[in-house]
Amino acid sequence: MGTEPVGPRGGPSPRLAVVGAGPAGLAAALAAAERGVGVTVVDSAEAPGGQFYRQPTAALGARRPQALHHQWRTWRRLRDGLERHLAAGNITLLPEHHVWCVERRSDAPREQRPCTPREQRPSDTPGGFTVHALLGPGQEEAVEVRADAVVLATGGYEKVLPFPGWTLPGVVTAGGAQAMLKGGLVVSGRTAVVAGTGPLLLPVATGLAAAGVRVAALVESADPKALVRRAGPLVGRADKLAEGAGYAVELLRRRVRTLVRHTVVEAHGTDRLEAVTVAALDAEGRVRPGSERRFPCDTLAVGHGMVPHTDLAESLGCRVDADGMSVAVDDEQRTDVPGVWAAGEATGIGGAALSLAEGHVAGRSAAARLRGREPDPREWAAAAASRTRLREFFAALDTVYVPPAHWAEQVTDDTVVCRCEEVTAGAVREAVGELGAGDVRTVKLLTRAGMGWCQGRMCGPAVAGLAGCAETVARRPFARPVPLGVLARAGETGEPGGAPVESGEPGGPPVE
Repeated sequence: MGTEPVGPRGGPSPRLAVVGAGPAGLAAALAAAERGVGVTVVDSAEAPGGQFYRQPTAALGARRPQALHHQWRTWRRLRDGLERHLAAGNITLLPEHHVWCVERRSDAPREQRPCTPREQRPSDTPGGFTVHALLGPGQEEAVEVRADAVVLATGGYEKVLPFPGWTLPGVVTAGGAQAMLKGGLVVSGRTAVVAGTGPLLLPVATGLAAAGVRVAALVESADPKALVRRAGPLVGRADKLAEGAGYAVELLRRRVRTLVRHTVVEAHGTDRLEAVTVAALDAEGRVRPGSERRFPCDTLAVGHGMVPHTDLAESLGCRVDADGMSVAVDDEQRTDVPGVWAAGEATGIGGAALSLAEGHVAGRSAAARLRGREPDPREWAAAAASRTRLREFFAALDTVYVPPAHWAEQVTDDTVVCRCEEVTAGAVREAVGELGAGDVRTVKLLTRAGMGWCQGRMCGPAVAGLAGCAETVARRPFARPVPLGVLARAGETGEPGGAPVESGEPGGPPVE
């Protein structure tokens, strides 16, 4: 781990735990480490970078990994900064550590209220936090990481809405197709259809085409013309518009057919995917009869946006925004739980550039407060300005790239919705129409939809849509399944069979 950083009075440096090594987590870790705070970065992947900067393993011998990224220079700056601080002992990186809980080591009651001005916020009580993780692919060995404060940079996960045939082998998420290409230099087939809605479809289709896959069609359910009506916020980020235009030009050059205001109606096949039927949408978001067309393919990469990963924040008692889908933070990226910051997709989906800006602000704020200093917002004014513009930009995009309003009408009763528990759409509809379920929780209790391994992360939006309920983030005590033996030994650090502690003991001043 290197030499322990030294605090302002010559004692041990305050310790910051950063959960997640994507753009937000790396930006926060570097900003804090550069200001004298010892940082432990905990991440589930084998190497840092997150989904956006996912790298092929060294064993694959990729000659030009930069061809898979359009922000390679930014990644190199992050990577070089991380390596420098690792060598100096300022940052400890713990890969393949799957965090299932972050615990406040305090007997004081946890406050759950909106963020308040600094002078009204309670300071952290002594004790700090314990990050509980499962180690390695087996996820059976327990590890504890102690820190004085925490930055949650947990990212998000994909939202996929069901349709007949979506469980066939060969149907993958858009992000999954991208992850296979970036991390494994592999594709799931020779002919692909990329479908759904959202900006992610463009780089996925372009990446597959550049890798030699014949992309038969890019199927976007939204109408890009609607972007013209949101011109105000979009003009402020001309670089993002140029990025999208670049993808569009590349798809034209590769003769990829683009269908807007279309959606997937059904995936066909017996043992695996063989073809996809798509259809046009009318002004109300319903399928236009007679507009169906069939595309032979062996891969369907489909996605309908992203959902913030809020499990750890909610288990700590952090407030979520009014939409119920993202962690609420103030201008310093602080949650309403003292000592906890959040940055990146967990606070709202907005891409890598926004995650970098939020992570930088969170890291600088945490570093100042851990060292007993009042932060000066002027020190991160550029990042804050970028954050504001990007939030406005993606808020405008969110109003355009939405799933078809009547997508549930195309889901047949025999379509499996919850894959873990094999619950069909018909069972969900029966729970609502015949058994009187009026919310997602009741549907879950009546059908077991959402009780499986993924705990509703994959099927939650679909169940809510079919049930006619508002989509919200489910509250879970743990962020992932945990062996009972690990739970039984939790907190037994230092005793036989207890979990090892992988960072220094807390030692900094209270956080305001």
